[in-house]
This record gives sequence, structure tokens and C-alpha cells, in this order.
Amino acid sequence: MTLLSGAVVAYLVGAIPVGFLVARAFGVGDIRRHGSGNIGMTNVLRTAGKTPAILTLAGDVVKGALAVVAGGMIAAGDPAGPAVAAAAAVIGNCWSVFLGFRGGKGVATGLGALLWLVPLAVLPAALVFVVVVATTRYISLGSLLGAIGVPVVALVLAARGIYPQVSVVAALVIAVIIVARHHENIARLRNGTERRLGQAAKAA
Repeated sequence: MTLLSGAVVAYLVGAIPVGFLVARAFGVGDIRRHGSGNIGMTNVLRTAGKTPAILTLAGDVVKGALAVVAGGMIAAGDPAGPAVAAAAAVIGNCWSVFLGFRGGKGVATGLGALLWLVPLAVLPAALVFVVVVATTRYISLGSLLGAIGVPVVALVLAARGIYPQVSVVAALVIAVIIVARHHENIARLRNGTERRLGQAAKAA
């Protein structure tokens, strides 16, 4: 019961629509009516500017970490608590109860959750993200490769006894969600129509 309660709390924390709230605060209105229609940092950057984007990124990362902390505390004594909370937070971000079960793509919230859950696995994946974005200017491609890299590195570290296997499973679940949520980006990357960093957004 405590594990389920922790998951519910983590979901609700992850479901807080940071980008939606930040965009409204900066006079954009409903961010879902602009650009890609997504509430994440990239769309906020293209439609509202750098400051709102930074606030969105920071808010999503922080809520991911807080969700894992809260879920882990509620499920105290259960080693699966933080892992389940991490996955629940990303699910909340992607399918927010506050937005009619719509939401973001889970990248920043997943980053915050995994930074708390498996920090040593996130560092090399974050480096991959930075290199890919710097060289291609495709945030989506960097996000996808970074997300896939975390469970791979976490599995290696788990084999050395650094992280429990349940944390690897959580990282894998989060990676699958992020890849699935980027299906449209993947299609645009394949046909060469994906927007690069710095390109202006069009109306949704």
C-alpha cells in the first residue's frame, strides 16, 4: 500500500504542468495552441523565449527529483519505492491529470528523476545529449540518444552492485516512454523536416 501511495504522490507531482503555467505567466496563453503544441522546454523556448524556457526546464527537473524523494519517503523501507516513483513522475508529466491526460514528452522530468535515482548513469548520457545537440542542433535527437543511454549505463553499474536492478527497470521504462512520446519527432528526423534549435515555431 505504501508503494502504491508513493507512486500516486509521485504521479501528481510529475503531473504539475510547469511549461503550461510558465507560458501563461509570460502572456503566451495556452502553450498547447502554439508551435508543436507541447508543454515542454523546447516549445516554450520557440514560442516564449529563453527565460520562460529556462524556468520550464528547471521546474520540470526539480519536480522529477522531488517526486522520487516524496515517493521514496512514503514507501520507506521498500527499495522499489524510488524507482516506481521515478517512472510514475514521468507518466504524470506525459499524461497529466491536470491537462486532461495530455502533457509533455518526459525528458526534463525524467532527467530530474534519474539524476536522483541513478546519477552516475545520467552523467555520460547527458554528455551524449550535449554533444549531439551541439553538432546537429536537434534537441529531439539528443534527448532520444540520452534517454536510451541511461538504462544501458545503469545496467552496467548494476552489474557492479552500484545500483539495484529495479532502478535499471525504472530507467528502461522511462526511456521507452520518452522514445514513444517522440514518435512524431522520429518521423520528422527520418524525412528531414525536424526543426533545429533556434528555428522559430509555427502555429500548432
